[in-house]
Amino acid sequence: MQSGGDLCPDRVRVLLRTEAMDTEVLHQIEQILERHFTDPAILAKAFTHSSSVDNRLDSNERLEFLGDAVLAIVICQKLFEKFRTYPEGELTKMKSMLVSRGTCAQVARQLGLPRFLIVGKGMSSHKSFPTSLAAGLLEAVIAAVYLDGGFEPARDFILQNFAPFLDEIDSEEAHGNYKSLLQQHAQDQFNASPLYVLLDEKGPDHNKCFESEVVIDQRHFPSAWGANKKEAEQKAAYNALVELGVIRKPAVQEAS
Repeated sequence: MQSGGDLCPDRVRVLLRTEAMDTEVLHQIEQILERHFTDPAILAKAFTHSSSVDNRLDSNERLEFLGDAVLAIVICQKLFEKFRTYPEGELTKMKSMLVSRGTCAQVARQLGLPRFLIVGKGMSSHKSFPTSLAAGLLEAVIAAVYLDGGFEPARDFILQNFAPFLDEIDSEEAHGNYKSLLQQHAQDQFNASPLYVLLDEKGPDHNKCFESEVVIDQRHFPSAWGANKKEAEQKAAYNALVELGVIRKPAVQEAS
């Protein structure tokens, strides 16, 4: 899957048009989304980054908040229906992967949405498009579809564009992808690869457990224990993803 490239020329081109999107640009976006918007203003707002406006309320941040919730309910329902024999814990792991910033960014890039985002002049100097911006843009677009057309169009848009990920994901896929997801995020955000450090090991030879941590660009993340080195590294990668805000840690359930 493509990870996106240098989008600076596209962003500068958009910024030099006007502060508001013109009809031609909005029409191009509608063609990509395969949807005509009754309210084009809500679509334009979805592509307005906070760095390009004086008042953050004029940006797409509130739309991101709503789109995140709509995406979550659609994905949760789909997983609930598709994996009828899976317990809550496994469904939660898969949901975390599907709604992660990494996955959302991939969908946004595959649709070609980032090149239309209106950003401030300081942001236009970035050599690559941050994962967090691409992910937030997709969430804002989902909210725009939801507000303009209702839940069903938003659901159809999500399921259509997340179909490849829904087809591939499984319990073992969710367990095994934390390291690869962290690798992608670290390259995008820090231009560095995660380093896994073995901190400790305990127990007899036939029943050892291991403690590992992740270090990215000299930043240390919470360590984790596992029954083997691979498991410890996967859990450490998960901890790093949570601390970086790439995935959300499930709420702790109170004992009944």
